[in-house]
Amino acid sequence: MDAQKVFDIYPLEGIGNLLLWNAIVRANVSHGFYKEALELYDKMRKLGVWADGFTFPLIVRACALLGDLNLCKIVHCHVLRMGFQNHLHVVNELLGMYGKLGQMKVACKLFDRMAVRSYVSWNTMVSAYAFNYDCEGARKIFQRMGLERFEPNSVTWTSLLSSHARCGKHEEVMEFFGMMRSRGVGTTAEALAVVLSVCGYLVAPNKGKMIHGYVMKGGFEAYLFAKNALICMYGKCREVEDAHKLFLEMETKNLVGWNALISSYAESGQCDEAFELFTQLEKSDGYPVMTPNVISWSAVIGGFASNGGEEESLKLFRRMQLTGVMANSVTISSVLSVCAELAALNLGREIHGHVLRAMMDGNILVGNGLINMYTKCGSFKEGHLVFEAIDGKDLISWNSMITGYGMHGHGENALRIFYEMINSGFKPDNVTFIAVLSACSHAGLITEGRNLFDKMNRDYGIEPQMEHYACMVDLLGRAGLLQEASNIVKNMPMKPNACIWSALLNSCRMHKNTSIAEETAAQISHLNSEMTGSYMLLSNIYAASGRWEESARVRISAKTKGLKKIPGQSWIEVKKKVYMFSSGSPVQAGLELVYRILQELALQMESEDYIPDGDSSLEQNVNDGEMSMLVEAQ
Repeated sequence: MDAQKVFDIYPLEGIGNLLLWNAIVRANVSHGFYKEALELYDKMRKLGVWADGFTFPLIVRACALLGDLNLCKIVHCHVLRMGFQNHLHVVNELLGMYGKLGQMKVACKLFDRMAVRSYVSWNTMVSAYAFNYDCEGARKIFQRMGLERFEPNSVTWTSLLSSHARCGKHEEVMEFFGMMRSRGVGTTAEALAVVLSVCGYLVAPNKGKMIHGYVMKGGFEAYLFAKNALICMYGKCREVEDAHKLFLEMETKNLVGWNALISSYAESGQCDEAFELFTQLEKSDGYPVMTPNVISWSAVIGGFASNGGEEESLKLFRRMQLTGVMANSVTISSVLSVCAELAALNLGREIHGHVLRAMMDGNILVGNGLINMYTKCGSFKEGHLVFEAIDGKDLISWNSMITGYGMHGHGENALRIFYEMINSGFKPDNVTFIAVLSACSHAGLITEGRNLFDKMNRDYGIEPQMEHYACMVDLLGRAGLLQEASNIVKNMPMKPNACIWSALLNSCRMHKNTSIAEETAAQISHLNSEMTGSYMLLSNIYAASGRWEESARVRISAKTKGLKKIPGQSWIEVKKKVYMFSSGSPVQAGLELVYRILQELALQMESEDYIPDGDSSLEQNVNDGEMSMLVEAQ
């Protein structure tokens, strides 16, 4: 830095010039050279040059941005020794420093001891609470500010909005914004950006468009972050065309804008469009030159992972690794979800190794992704080790373990984890009860399932939803209690959907009960459902009872409605690459041996007259010559 070179050659007699020291310290802090600024401060002290009310705010800010609490305490001691404990600007910086470090108790003590406070003091405290996700603290200091005759200004209101947005209190944000406008406080671009993000989370496009009007009226369209906030809002509200239109209108585009639009397409399920934008960004030769960062990669990887493009997701992840972009917790979580869906245990273990090397194992999002992957792959020992290693388990951690045990039929273990969770002070939510009731269903734990269903509302205040009723219908239906399952469907407080009727129909298939099946099928047809599986189930029920004409009639009805059975897919992992295949698909290069083994297994099944119990859909697949099976290749 040229300024530093000039300073270093300055005549020795000017070494005591505090103005020069402050200038060079300020230059270092302004350019992000925080360690260098502290080294200069140390050099000052050794040379007998004492800091003043201009030096200390700069040094305190450098300490805060470095995030070293011990160093911050040392500088605070220097402030006290030098008698600056009542210097307004110095104490304001100390408030901000402790707020950034999460030391709000210390910040509060300093604030309460201040003989004189400015707007900066109050706003710093509100911002500190917002930064630490403490909306209650922010609200209290906001109210106290009014009581002490400091009328909150636009900065205060923006910090209050931000604190509630960060805490997920979205409705409160909209209420406070209304109060802000009714009191005649000038709206800032920053405040509008916060409210726009909330409109996106609430999926409230009408409110978002109203805020867009405020952006235009306030002349904030030239603010790049305001335009990016608008793109994010329209994207989250699934108004992707409006988001794209805004993006094209931007004279200057930064990486945030590109990522916002890519994420908009990815989150709305338009993964091909998201990838096309991503490719444009890769080839971008405009100014400034931009290349995809970890957010860009994570958006397209997550988009494909969430919308059935598991293979594309994994290919992109490999490409990302080759480009040298370091994955973050969101990327890893998306890839782990793909491993879980594909039961790609080997790849999941490889990702786990990457997590350990990158020291990301302490991240709760990654930890939960690993639990989900291991348990869905049936590797409960490894999943449980990850679960036990998580210090700050959240509800998702517990729910993932319950779900994993349940889907593999380990109902007793799922119940054990459920009660461990309760004893640890966690309150179950809707997802917890779906997981544990499903576990009871797969393990045939009828009494336990009934008790838990009764406890939902009585003990935990959770009103059963459609998914919970579907679990109960499945639980009773699998056990052959078809009449009881049918009564639950008829007495539900809400109108049953196609999933509920399909669960009952599947139970009828398992127990060859044609009378309830016909009644159930009639209900599904009245819903104008496009669930092809329901028609196939009913057709198979008739076929199993020897009622071939009715079976054919149902299949013809499905065909007339244009419904097609989606062919089942299977996959294998060969040399870290996942191959998808299904009935009628051409043989992929390298998989000839797999198909040959499948043919031999099918012939052996036919020679032994083997028909799987209670699974007429598989029987139909075998009769049709469909030999799609899951094979794990090392």
